Amino acid sequence: MDTTTHSQNYDAGLMERLLFRVAKKWVAGYSAGDAIAAALDSNCRGMSAILNFLGEYTIDSKAVDQTLVEYLSLIDLVHARNVRGCVSAKPTQLGLAIDYDVCLQNFKRVATRAKKNGQFLWIDMESARFVEDTIAIYLEIYKQYNMTGVAIQSYLRRSASDLLHIIERGGKVRLVKGAYHELEEHAFSTREDVNNNFVKLMKMLSESSSYFAIATHDSDIIDEAIKLDINTKCEFQMLMGIRDDLKNDLVAKKFVVAEYIPYGSHWMPYSVRRIRERKRNLLLLARSLIQ
Repeated sequence: MDTTTHSQNYDAGLMERLLFRVAKKWVAGYSAGDAIAAALDSNCRGMSAILNFLGEYTIDSKAVDQTLVEYLSLIDLVHARNVRGCVSAKPTQLGLAIDYDVCLQNFKRVATRAKKNGQFLWIDMESARFVEDTIAIYLEIYKQYNMTGVAIQSYLRRSASDLLHIIERGGKVRLVKGAYHELEEHAFSTREDVNNNFVKLMKMLSESSSYFAIATHDSDIIDEAIKLDINTKCEFQMLMGIRDDLKNDLVAKKFVVAEYIPYGSHWMPYSVRRIRERKRNLLLLARSLIQ
């Protein structure tokens, strides 16, 4: 290896270590053991935990198989360590970009393991192109095991219709704003419209008989949720490392709160999204680089 290549590799390694120092704010670590430790900490702070093995869109069958094994093992580990929590997986992690039936069969295996261990199972939602198939897979899984839920994104124009479809079948929903880049024909383009639709969908959920989750760090929306008097059939969900003050306040007020805890080697894209979200996170990165 010549000195130039060695220097480039060293610089890349140093940058990765510096970025990971910042990423530790939002990511538990590389391993399932790191995630379990973070989950137990959440439990000690009065919250349940939702564990996510980082990764998304792939057409690599081997990677899909490895992800399936990881989730099955993680569910067993949650049970063995007496963690109060569950897992949440993305459909494209489990093969949806390859084949619908492959993904469905993989989720059936994950749901079977969750059912065996008495754990809830969440299915994450991704970009608009996967929404139709994700909901279809969810409703199939729900027939097998009703302790499952799916995310619905308030920034998508179709979400009210999707939500009605799920509610009619008694399904459970995690309501989020959404973070993927979409064409304006598919998604609301202003923050005001996204927030207004969130509140609209939240009221639809409050009028249903299903248990649901409000996944946001937006204090105004959380205040609206509290006014709906839905504590008996609703929980608040927030990302690890975000709005810890708000989480503590909700726990102190006896609301049900869950912390979403990601882990794994694919932490970089996830962390970049977190860094871009708030100026404070950019300052955190800058401080780490200087130090």
